[in-house]
Amino acid sequence: MDYGITVIITVTNIVRSGIYVESNLHQSAKPTMKVANAIAEVLKREGIDFIVAYPLTAIVEAAAEADIRTIIVRQERTGLHMADAVSRLSSGKRIGVFAMQQGPGAENAFGGVAQAYAESSPILVFPTGVARQWANVPPNFSSLLNYRNVTKWCDQVPMPQALPGIMRRAFSQLRNGRPGPVLVEIPCDVLEEEFDGPLDYEPSLTTRTAPDPGQVDSVAEILISARCPVIYAGQGVHYARAWDELRQISERLNAPVMTSLTGKSAFPENHPLALGTAGVALPKTVHHFLRQCDVILGIGCSFSETSFGTKMPSDKVIIHATLDPADLNKDLRVQHALLGDAQLTLQALLQAIGTRHSQAQQRRGPIHSEIKGIKDAWLQQWMPKLTSDEVPLSPYRIIWDLMHTVDLPNTIITHDAGSPRDQLSPFWQSVKPLSYIGWGKSTQLGYGLGLTMGAKLACPDKLAINVWGDAAIGHTGMDFETAVREKIPILSILFNNFAMAIEIPVMPVSQEKYGNINITGNYADMARAFGGHGERVTQPSEIIPAIKRGIQKTREGTASLLEFITAKEIAFSKF
Repeated sequence: MDYGITVIITVTNIVRSGIYVESNLHQSAKPTMKVANAIAEVLKREGIDFIVAYPLTAIVEAAAEADIRTIIVRQERTGLHMADAVSRLSSGKRIGVFAMQQGPGAENAFGGVAQAYAESSPILVFPTGVARQWANVPPNFSSLLNYRNVTKWCDQVPMPQALPGIMRRAFSQLRNGRPGPVLVEIPCDVLEEEFDGPLDYEPSLTTRTAPDPGQVDSVAEILISARCPVIYAGQGVHYARAWDELRQISERLNAPVMTSLTGKSAFPENHPLALGTAGVALPKTVHHFLRQCDVILGIGCSFSETSFGTKMPSDKVIIHATLDPADLNKDLRVQHALLGDAQLTLQALLQAIGTRHSQAQQRRGPIHSEIKGIKDAWLQQWMPKLTSDEVPLSPYRIIWDLMHTVDLPNTIITHDAGSPRDQLSPFWQSVKPLSYIGWGKSTQLGYGLGLTMGAKLACPDKLAINVWGDAAIGHTGMDFETAVREKIPILSILFNNFAMAIEIPVMPVSQEKYGNINITGNYADMARAFGGHGERVTQPSEIIPAIKRGIQKTREGTASLLEFITAKEIAFSKF
């Protein structure tokens, strides 16, 4: 009986194999691939040439087989931050992609996606999901359910043939409307299933919308008639690439320009009409003109209230030009609104203003000299810190020397959360679009490292710098090893004051009793241990030479970390 059963099974297998071979012969025009390979093919058609990931996910191997570079990080959050920068620095034309495993990978990644959501960054996130039969069984983690509140759009691939439609919708969401993270969960069993080809997929379209012409005319009249209009530019200017139009309307109206943190570098800060960045710390010029103006034109911004940005005055005429109607009257009461792409909006306003701008220019007088006088006096007040010879080092001296050492037009820089943001953003002068990656809707420590690594991947010919503190490096510092291993030669500027200094005023008792703000480490040694270039700098005379050595190391292809021993500085440019 046993032999009989064996013979029957063997014969059956032979028959099945014969049918399979015959089927392949008759259907050679209908190729098959696994779902993971189909995803890689979609990514290639969408122009994706590298993805960032943390194993295990079948998408990594499929991407590598398709000659898409795969970059493996030490933890998920940094990988998402890298993808974030790739999308930002291409104005959303090139989409950053991150893939991770189900369960712990999807759970660990949550913070990175939440940060991208807060900053409206269009990234594509591929979490693997548990097998479908276990999808709704506790305690299995469902990305589809749990990421809904921190993504623009999310979906799950329930079966292979649903993939093309879901990917089409995903990329359409990424390339149209308000930017934001998009998530596609693929159950692990679906990834390994066969997708019956051919793959019917074409790259997604991008559309733009323009504002109502009647509203444009009304707003143009208000701007021409205003006594002292000010323009507040957000990151929508970056995504629309409306930098030239922003400069033109500013010059035509003789209207000063300030930017949000995310909008920083949308307007050249060496321009005579530039006021600087409206963060929680800000130049005196921003503070002065927000009080003096009668009309504020917000272009490409959300006017979201945040503890890390400048509060807009409520007694001004507010014109809100935004892509997203959900922004209107959300945090700030507005009197006039223009809905549409920032570039199309500014082009329409320029046409409506026409030649009438000359009368406005004459009426507003010598505003250039007023801006320069306020800026010069403010900088003079800060010169003792910006040029300080104190030891431990002043972080302001390091920033000042750094800014006057690098080639500004060919440098991309970002801050980190806390003191580095408030020390860097008011004083760093951005002169070229997309040369500063600003953020502040959410402020996760360690965000800047991944942004800088992504910036270097997106713009390999630029010097990419992150400025962070010893608190931030504790969150994501292990991924400096990723920069070394993956040959991403960034320049990392670390302020080490052996403390969370910004907490000194608010944690006096816990510090006195338990030393709760004290932290320690030798991060230059860490950088060298990872195979990178590391230096610890303690003297003012060594700041510029160390920066030059660090830059040279990046040119040689080596990631560089300069650790500056700094004072516990808690003075900021606030009003």
